[in-house]
Amino acid sequence: MKFDPSGPLKGTLRAPGDKSMSHRAALFGAMSADPVHVTGYLDAADTRSTLSAVHALGALVEEGAPGTLTIRGPGLRGAGDAHIDVGNAGTLMRLLPGWLAGQRGGQWTFDGDESIRRRPVDRIAKPLRAMGADIEATDDRLPPFTVRGTQLRGIEYALPVASAQIKSCVLMAGLLAEGTTTVVEPEPSRDHTERLLARAGCHITRDGDRISLTQHDELELGAIHVPGDPSSAAFHIAAAVLVKGSRIVISDMSANWTRVGFVRILERMGGVVVGDLETPDASAIRSDEPVTELDVTAGPLVGTVVEPHEVPLAIDELPLVALLGCFAEGETVVTGAAELRVKESDRIATVVDGLRGLGADIEATDDGFVVQGTGGLRGGTIASHGDHRLAMLGAVAGLASAEGVTVDGMEAAAVSYPGFESDLRSLLT
Repeated sequence: MKFDPSGPLKGTLRAPGDKSMSHRAALFGAMSADPVHVTGYLDAADTRSTLSAVHALGALVEEGAPGTLTIRGPGLRGAGDAHIDVGNAGTLMRLLPGWLAGQRGGQWTFDGDESIRRRPVDRIAKPLRAMGADIEATDDRLPPFTVRGTQLRGIEYALPVASAQIKSCVLMAGLLAEGTTTVVEPEPSRDHTERLLARAGCHITRDGDRISLTQHDELELGAIHVPGDPSSAAFHIAAAVLVKGSRIVISDMSANWTRVGFVRILERMGGVVVGDLETPDASAIRSDEPVTELDVTAGPLVGTVVEPHEVPLAIDELPLVALLGCFAEGETVVTGAAELRVKESDRIATVVDGLRGLGADIEATDDGFVVQGTGGLRGGTIASHGDHRLAMLGAVAGLASAEGVTVDGMEAAAVSYPGFESDLRSLLT
């Protein structure tokens, strides 16, 4: 599919429901003692996999208006044995074993698509095994794998990398573990799981970089609203900044400070983005999920350096930072982002190769990339490699390029944002 150079983007748009929160809403809904009403749920391939998974475990999922669900789960300790097909959903693959590992006597197998079979699970298997879990993985680190429920014990686990998925998995396992479970973060990462646990009545505390949780009997949530996804909105924000004369408004977007790292980076590059974002605070666990409205206007950019401590808060949007760097004045550098190599694709290699094919002056490093701003891109063809974010990156690049960009594999966008093309085109009319 080709995306031609465009005129200004204008209008107001609500980004689709947050993917990270949608996964968690389905899982926590199934874990809760009473029915949980969910609004704003993302209807995409990945989040459909999570609904299928909780259904396989014994939950009833009633769908109402678009984005509206009622989940009647088996409860914290009542999941039935099942084969779980995670599709392409890495979040589901890494979070769900945490809930299941402590349900004694149960057995669950996990598998997914070709991409999932290349994504390691040893990072969750290691702490879960330290808690007493029984996990058998292919080559001891890859899907398909099997989880057998056992009695767990709380541990203190220092994360080797800042990862919301590993953190969440260990904390969810801590709900059924004897004693206290503590996760030590090297840097803050997405905190949706902690907020949901606090809202559900769990005894969870934060002391500096240490998050501690004790065993809990029942989760009580009632209702969960899923705001718009900053990672999906980022593509429209980037397009509006790059295409001359553009001005758009993004409504009902999550303002959670652990999710708006890309906006902070863009502001530093000179991007004109106006809106109220949550003040960073790693000293306490909040229970609410704030939302905001962003007003975005096109304008010139300057290069920047993204440091390792910023990476966990903008991990999914770093390919867009590379794109912005192509149009910025000076050099843009991203460091400490080796985690990109184990996403749906090796995002360092695919982003660098893809943008270079469009005319970018960009080089890969072991843990990131270096971009020399040239003022724009020529255009050409970019392959998505089955990666939803790379597909959407190519679309945005096309709008801002001189000759347009053809995206090979645009259908990959449906994994997280099925309506991406129509939403983008609505801003061009």
